[in-house]
Amino acid sequence: DARRIAVRARISIDLAAMVREPSGSTTPRQSARAIGLPEREVDVLELLAVGMTDRDIGARLFITEKTAGHHVSHILTKLTVTRRGEAAAVAHRIGVIGPGA
Repeated sequence: DARRIAVRARISIDLAAMVREPSGSTTPRQSARAIGLPEREVDVLELLAVGMTDRDIGARLFITEKTAGHHVSHILTKLTVTRRGEAAAVAHRIGVIGPGA
């Protein structure tokens, strides 16, 4: 899954490093980081994926609504999706958030 997402995001990943790591040792946050999302954008993606608005995300992360919107725009671009729902689906797929969220 990470490889397909990396291809969509036009990001190269070190497959040899992935093979060397024991199976299951990669956390969902590491998967998100591997496709090019900085830590703060992973935080925003988690909240976006559970349906929060830019205003809600800003309040939760102590940033302005405008800054939250910028993060969302960057996430959509990096994931090569056009809608928040598509980004949420990617977040679910890579395990950033669980299926019951």
